[in-house]
Amino acid sequence: MPHVPCYIIPPRDFFFLTPLCCVLIQISDEEQGYDLDLFCIPKHYAADLEKVYIPHGLILDRTERLAREIMKEMGGHHIVTLCVLKGGYKFFADLLDYIKALNRNSDRSIPMTVDFIRLKSYCNDQSTGEIKVIGGDDLSTLTGKVRIDIIDTGKTMKTLLELLKQYNPKMVKVASLLVKRTPRSVGYRPDFVGFEVPDKFVVGYALDYNEYFRDLNHICVISETGKEKYKA
Repeated sequence: MPHVPCYIIPPRDFFFLTPLCCVLIQISDEEQGYDLDLFCIPKHYAADLEKVYIPHGLILDRTERLAREIMKEMGGHHIVTLCVLKGGYKFFADLLDYIKALNRNSDRSIPMTVDFIRLKSYCNDQSTGEIKVIGGDDLSTLTGKVRIDIIDTGKTMKTLLELLKQYNPKMVKVASLLVKRTPRSVGYRPDFVGFEVPDKFVVGYALDYNEYFRDLNHICVISETGKEKYKA
């Protein structure tokens, strides 16, 4: 089987301080977000959120653009997309839908297969520093393939990349919806990024706080009330 490139798509965000190597939308530290009453928010979360930070429509539009960039770079390679559960599943699914639409409607197309892995490194709003692989298929199927994955922090990403190396992919690329500006950086930078955001704990669009808030369409900033209510 010929070697093919590999794409990775993380679930929450990457932490870094070094200059970016990719084009992205930068959200400033002064950005306050949008009032909740401007959007459709589930009533059971109304008191648990401060602001809508990135509206769902903006997420989708940016994801469509990332799909075009991936198509342009990958050419005719066969890629294996590796989704790191759970926080990356919405971004992963929407990104693949846009890639499939481009496959149907353009002269250039990318053969794709899909794999999943589940990692855990957060308790409440803090990374535990310990990366646990708690699910996923046999990664030996990644041998000689190109993958798209979804990971959490920079440390999580680096750990997963080391794990993937033993299966000899021809190329590994990482697509992340969010990147945080934070002093907790390990220096890792993904290849494709949707938004660079301040060091705030955000939820929604499959990003969780102790398994809550995955059912939000928008990316929102959790309130202190919400953190206390759903604290583990």
